Amino acid sequence: MRGIPPAGHAGAPDRAPRQVDDLLGRARAGDGEAFRGLVEPYRRELQVHCYRILGSVQDAEDLVQETLLAAWRGIGGFEERASVRTWLYRIATNRCLNALRANERRPHERPACRSGVPLPEPSRRRSEPSWLEPYPDVLLEGIADSAPGPEARYEVNESVSLAFLAALQQLPPRQRAVLVLRDVLGYRAAEVADLLDTTEDAVTSALKRARAVLTRELPVADRESAPLPGSPRERRVLDRFARAFEAGDVEAVVAVLTDDAWLTMPPTPLEYQGPGAIGHFLRVIELREDHRYSLIPTRANGQPAFGCYLRDPRTPVLRAHGVLVLALEGDRVSAMTRFADNSLLPSFGLPRSLRG
Repeated sequence: MRGIPPAGHAGAPDRAPRQVDDLLGRARAGDGEAFRGLVEPYRRELQVHCYRILGSVQDAEDLVQETLLAAWRGIGGFEERASVRTWLYRIATNRCLNALRANERRPHERPACRSGVPLPEPSRRRSEPSWLEPYPDVLLEGIADSAPGPEARYEVNESVSLAFLAALQQLPPRQRAVLVLRDVLGYRAAEVADLLDTTEDAVTSALKRARAVLTRELPVADRESAPLPGSPRERRVLDRFARAFEAGDVEAVVAVLTDDAWLTMPPTPLEYQGPGAIGHFLRVIELREDHRYSLIPTRANGQPAFGCYLRDPRTPVLRAHGVLVLALEGDRVSAMTRFADNSLLPSFGLPRSLRG
């Protein structure tokens, strides 16, 4: 077998030890189908794991492919000191760290917000860009079935939210990996030390620093007040927002925002907080007179989102204009995250253009 078998469906069913032993023995003998049966149940959760560390859907998929190829090549040396799942996480985590160290993600190729006019003065200016992309909800299906260990602090939906991912991006790579392994996946400190070839003391120290940053960076939100996904209450908020946005009615958009709402535009390190600052940005940049949008509903990172299409009065064709992801609190919008990269749209099943 020269490459990894094609991807299959996710969802990791419990398998009897005898079945795993059979697949493992056949895979070691060079049976590619057995290897696929051994690792395929973990493909999707590995992709989400790599996404949490890297912040990029495409980079995560590339690293999963590298992980499975490395696992295939190294299957003969798998000593069974840990489960197949833990072994794959070890490979994937270290591949992600190597990619970050080697700067293989080429962030200079990722588009920033290009408005053609100067951006207003922000409420906050980050020292570094945030190289973060939205993750389509369709790729999260079945992930919740993979229960985290007892050390986990975050639920699946919380650990893929854009707020959590943006906070992770503020951490150095090693701290990022430690926090995900400990607080998201629930591995014990000794297990993380083994996965990363380090000491328990180093893991404990890194985790303490990482938690301090997340405590500072994560917004304090009442998650219980957020409407249930797909509920009538959520639809009412989203319909109200979409009508105002498509009409270019800045006052109506602002009326849907919470008093402490944020507008961010990764990778642009400029952030706007509050209805006043966000409203000014919308008037000057996003919803100025020559900008009228059509919004197509989708979901990203467990949150409501829209594919954005810009109308052109000279043609019936609407041009793709990135993705907009919202966070909701009660009947209001507490965060707007704008992604200008049109290459994201296919992963959401959205076209590059529409006919009006």
